[in-house]
Amino acid sequence: MDLSVVFLGTGGSVPTARRATACLLARIGGERLLFDCGEGSQRQMQRSTGLVQVDEVYVTHYHADHYLGLPGLLKTYDLQGRERSLRIVGPPGLRALFEALRRILGRISYEVELVELAAGDALRHDGYEVRCFAVEHQVPAHGYAVVEDQRPGRFDPERAAGLGVEPGPDFGRLQAGEVVAGADGQVHPEHVMGEPRRGRKVVITGDTAPCEMTRLAAHEAELLVHDGSFADAELERAVETGHSTARQAAELAFAAEVKLLTLVHVSTRYDVRDVLAEAREAFPATEAPRDFDVVEIPFQERGEPQLVENGARAAAPAQP
Repeated sequence: MDLSVVFLGTGGSVPTARRATACLLARIGGERLLFDCGEGSQRQMQRSTGLVQVDEVYVTHYHADHYLGLPGLLKTYDLQGRERSLRIVGPPGLRALFEALRRILGRISYEVELVELAAGDALRHDGYEVRCFAVEHQVPAHGYAVVEDQRPGRFDPERAAGLGVEPGPDFGRLQAGEVVAGADGQVHPEHVMGEPRRGRKVVITGDTAPCEMTRLAAHEAELLVHDGSFADAELERAVETGHSTARQAAELAFAAEVKLLTLVHVSTRYDVRDVLAEAREAFPATEAPRDFDVVEIPFQERGEPQLVENGARAAAPAQP
């Protein structure tokens, strides 16, 4: 299945003319998952992908720059006549947050399902799951790992033919795990299938200091999206506020053996290019996406994750 991440909001706590607050859209096969929904997220969609009817929203924590876009998004869906339910997921406290937002939201015509997860919980989907892990911030906060199921190994048609299996339906049965007849008896799938292939993994930390749980969750991930709020010179400030320097994020990515690190939530006080240069000294495979950039994540045998600059807007629907 196709797998990509659209960066709708890459800025820090304060939006700027070029960078909105936290929001990522993961496109996984036919499903659309939103991770955080900062102020203006629906407008960011309208400027790029179109106003996507997301299936689920995952909130990392309850600082305003990570959820203020939810009331507008939910009300717009309501005005558009959305009928199917929307699941919103977050750490404990999500229901209390929505009690506080009730006067703003008013009546919503479709079902909004609120799911509070504890660290270590996971939500199952068709072909993958979203795993929740604890990160280290000023308030209780979660990161999320999107982990694809293991895939079967490659089918060897020459080997199957050599064992006397007729090309056609029996090839498909072997790939589906069934036993078929060959020239000298039964042919089992393990005779013609390679080793199972590991699924892809995308890890999104939200705001966090570098921590061991992130390293474990991100081990060998194709993509790690990590807080890179500060430059080296303000390491002490990063520690005080429960954020990371770009270099710390890069060191963690190196230790976790990820393929690509993307830095988000960089403070507006910096030129992002300078912060990125510090990170690349520790981990060269680091990018600092702009709003509307996309990371495409192919299957491992088809190549490495690739950052496509302005990729979401390049394929944007025409605006009325």
